[in-house]
Amino acid sequence: MEGVIAIWQRDVIKFFRDRARLIGSFAMPFMFLILFGSGMSGAMSSMIGGAESAGPLADFDFVEFMFPGIIGMTVFNTAIFSAMSVVQDREFGYMREILVSPMSRVSIAIGKVLGGSTVALFQGLMMLIFVPFIGVTITFSMVLQLIPVMFLVAFALSAIGLLIATTLKTSQGFQMVIQILIFPMLFLSGALFPLSGMPTWMNFLVKINPLTYSVDMFKKIILQPEQMAPALREAMGLNLSVFNHVITFSEEVIVVSLLSVIFIVLATVRFSKSEA
Repeated sequence: MEGVIAIWQRDVIKFFRDRARLIGSFAMPFMFLILFGSGMSGAMSSMIGGAESAGPLADFDFVEFMFPGIIGMTVFNTAIFSAMSVVQDREFGYMREILVSPMSRVSIAIGKVLGGSTVALFQGLMMLIFVPFIGVTITFSMVLQLIPVMFLVAFALSAIGLLIATTLKTSQGFQMVIQILIFPMLFLSGALFPLSGMPTWMNFLVKINPLTYSVDMFKKIILQPEQMAPALREAMGLNLSVFNHVITFSEEVIVVSLLSVIFIVLATVRFSKSEA
């Protein structure tokens, strides 16, 4: 247990000491939320609400719709990129020093995943700084619900990142593979655009995308779709369903939890067999 805490503490301290990383973490969310979101808000409202923007669809707010997705994107990027430290430690020889210590490889792997999850949680919460500037209403109870959900999502994605990192030798290769994964997973998660009216083959990719269920949990907490008109909820793609069954929040928690267990087991097994 001490080994897990030591690895976790090292990654968290590195995050808070890296001011460039702290400041830079706002760049991408700012670009998407303020520039892209505000710039496309009128066009998206017209397309979804219609030319006259009358009725319940007139209440569609693209920036408000995007905000849970921006949180998901931030948690996703931070969590999965946190595993790059494993590749960097291997390149600079630090990983060899850890592996020859009495600490078990399972402890190292779990510590790395927990460290990445904690950092991703902090960065996700930091996105709430944008709330006063975009007109989104966030209550204290919503924040309390977001914290465990963010950590669960970050844990699953950190485990995926670790699994990928243990199969690669260079940080350049890791970045290339992750970049290939990030954009399809992000755009097929409903983070930036409503998941409605898609072709069957693309809808299948949406359903097997772990980020889809993660982003939808954030939307359920922040947007409160049960309080929306059915037409608006449908237009915003908030009725996520599999085989005509609308997925509930509890079921999404179960799905992400199962993915977390599967990937942490695969990651620890692969990490235990990897070479320094």
